[in-house]
Amino acid sequence: MLQGKRIAILAEEDFEDSELVEPLRAMKDVGARVTIVGSGSHETYRGKRGKAKIKADTTADKVNVKDFDAIIIPGGYAPDKMRLHQPMIDLVKAAFDQGKLVAAVCHGPQMLISAGIVRGRRVTSWPSVAIDLKNAGANWVDEPVVQDGNLITSRKPSDLPRFNKAIIDALRN
Repeated sequence: MLQGKRIAILAEEDFEDSELVEPLRAMKDVGARVTIVGSGSHETYRGKRGKAKIKADTTADKVNVKDFDAIIIPGGYAPDKMRLHQPMIDLVKAAFDQGKLVAAVCHGPQMLISAGIVRGRRVTSWPSVAIDLKNAGANWVDEPVVQDGNLITSRKPSDLPRFNKAIIDALRN
């Protein structure tokens, strides 16, 4: 279904376990080639619930956005830590600017704010991030999944099936 598509999933310590593991599984299940891109702060990152560990394939400062069709940003505490690493922000901004799919769930939109790509966009997130998104000029809505152009956002782990489907559908077109 997504054979030939290349997806980067960003990783940092304390990601929301299911929000990294489930999209990773879903993208691989449809034939996409997935690369775990870490910040460089660790070689292996742990989920905040302690249920998942993921080894980074590479780091954001070593990849070229042209090598990917999409970027997925899981939530948890990881996005707040990711945005301390400029190469992570630069990768998200470059992907967005080049029209590549950028998908973020839960607290993931914090990275979208740091990349300066939410102004005028319709987005969703975990409720506590709503005020930050509004202050950054986004139109925040409380919906399971929101797609605005090449940007897909979602709220929480229970929304992951819809989030994953939205990513797959967008990459199929």
